[in-house]
Amino acid sequence: MIATLYGVSLFLQPTHDLRGLQLLLWIRPSLRAWAAAWVAAGAVALVCAWLPPRRDWPGFLAVWGITAPWSMSYLVAWWPLCDHPRGWVIALIFGAFGGVCLVAIGWDEPPARSEPPRET
Repeated sequence: MIATLYGVSLFLQPTHDLRGLQLLLWIRPSLRAWAAAWVAAGAVALVCAWLPPRRDWPGFLAVWGITAPWSMSYLVAWWPLCDHPRGWVIALIFGAFGGVCLVAIGWDEPPARSEPPRET
């Protein structure tokens, strides 16, 4: 949901501070296209949330796939470009969000809850 809502926010109220997004906008110059990518990643994750255990990995990968380029763009804007002095903070936030998704792929699902036998 977070990825989807972030994408929707970029559609409704695009950011005017593009200092950390130069790399992304060089790859794909439309912020609306990046917003659509966020919405698509969130939609994939939402659909995959209802898949059986061990088959939900595409959703986690989709979210990581959109957070990784955003994290790298802000990191590059901080250093070596030195265009965004706090770019490392935003890179860390996006990187952590995507990193949790990658780690979650390998987590074991909790065992199914078994009902105690009924007494008759």
